[in-house]
Order: sequence, then structure tokens, then C-alpha cells
Amino acid sequence: MKYLLVLAVVMVAVYIWRNNRLGDRADAPRQAPPPPGRANVPAIMVACRQCGTHLPETEAVQGSQGAYCSADHRRQYEG
Repeated sequence: MKYLLVLAVVMVAVYIWRNNRLGDRADAPRQAPPPPGRANVPAIMVACRQCGTHLPETEAVQGSQGAYCSADHRRQYEG
């Protein structure tokens, strides 16, 4: 009989614990899905002509002989 009582207490404890966990998940703010389009497109990577560092093409400094990681490297390589 005492085993049934222990089992019942354990079952109630598990039930309360699971319900609290599910409640925490429902209260947490959900992140909005990323907008479709350019956000999911991988960036094109280019190498700096001076040091060889790879960086996104949009962040590269363009020179007459290629892409550079900074204006200083463009000046050193082309100067």
C-alpha cells in the first residue's frame, strides 16, 4: 500500500513539473521567421590582393587591380 502512495506522489510531482515546463515555453517570446529573399543568400567572398584575407564582397575596397580588405592595403599594393 505504501508503494502505491509513493507512486502516486511521484506521478503528481512529474505532472506538475511537466506542466510548469510547458508553461514556460508558451510564455517565451517567439522569434519571427527571417524575411524571405536576400537574407538567406550566402555572401560572395573575395580575397585581399595584398594579404589574402577573405572577406565579403560588399565589405571589400575595390581598386583598379582587384579587391582589398582596407584602403591602406589598396594604397600599398597599387602605389
